Amino acid sequence: MSDFLDDTFNEKQKNSKIKAKEVEFDDFDESSLRSGSGSMEKLTFLSDLQLNVYIELGRTQMQIKDILELERGYVIELDKLASEPVDIYANNKKIAEGEVVVIDKHFGIRITNLNDAATQLKGLY
Repeated sequence: MSDFLDDTFNEKQKNSKIKAKEVEFDDFDESSLRSGSGSMEKLTFLSDLQLNVYIELGRTQMQIKDILELERGYVIELDKLASEPVDIYANNKKIAEGEVVVIDKHFGIRITNLNDAATQLKGLY
């Protein structure tokens, strides 16, 4: 019975004509992927988004018992020196480095080093 089915299938294959056409694709424009004014124009709709920005002065590790003993006036030593740049983050992604400044009794940050645009955008959205 199996031979009969195989012969029937093979006969149908011979009698049917398969129509095929080669697929043609449009040329791929890689210039839109490179950084430049064209790609930045496509991102202008993101310019109104608000991101969380924070500045990291330094880090330290403490035991819970030491944290519970903290009082007013206690000084916590950080892992960075006063002369080292602080890290600037947007949505938990480091985008720049800067230095702390005082402006009219308020702290501020002067940006001293920016990460390149591709690195800044990667992971933000």
